[in-house]
Amino acid sequence: MRAAVMGANDGILSVAGIVIGVAGATTNSFAIFISGISGMLAGTVSMAMGEYVSVNTTKDTQRRAIMRQKEALSDSYNNEFNFVKQKYVDDGIAPELAEQATKEMMTKDPLLTTVRERYGFDVGEFTSPYAAAIASMISFPIGSILPMLAITLLPVSARIWGTAVAVVIALALTGYSAATLSNANRGHGVMRNVISGVITMIVTFAIGTLIGSH
Repeated sequence: MRAAVMGANDGILSVAGIVIGVAGATTNSFAIFISGISGMLAGTVSMAMGEYVSVNTTKDTQRRAIMRQKEALSDSYNNEFNFVKQKYVDDGIAPELAEQATKEMMTKDPLLTTVRERYGFDVGEFTSPYAAAIASMISFPIGSILPMLAITLLPVSARIWGTAVAVVIALALTGYSAATLSNANRGHGVMRNVISGVITMIVTFAIGTLIGSH
């Protein structure tokens, strides 16, 4: 889901920046359309490969962490036990309860417990790099469709502003979705996404206008 939402978000933002930038340089609808299609195709491949590499890198890092933790449990079980217990105490749990909880969890699965508490992920719950790549490959062009349709179908006099408004609404939705998936502040997520999109469109339009005037 994260890869899908981010892929759609990047598709909206990237292609909107391209088509609005080109629209600032020329009113030729075919040129704008071709630039948008090119950006969509390039972005689709780039996002898919980027997600594949990123997720594989994360998996490799997690595997190394698991190996280190296995060695730590073998060499110094008590240190690992005390680390987990102290972390619970620091979180506000009474020392006696922290001792009992740590003992129960370490008895059941010491590797899972210590990896989760030290590194923040669960053993065996790896994201598939193939699934992430496919999700991005599908969602990026879907996100790209909105600015492509807006810039192509709206009248010349309204297409830049109309596209900008459509993109802002779409970015607000993807920003909200991304914040929800990450358990982050939704308002901040929406504002950050919308502001970055508006800045992108202003900059690309200004560059396109500058180029088109020469």
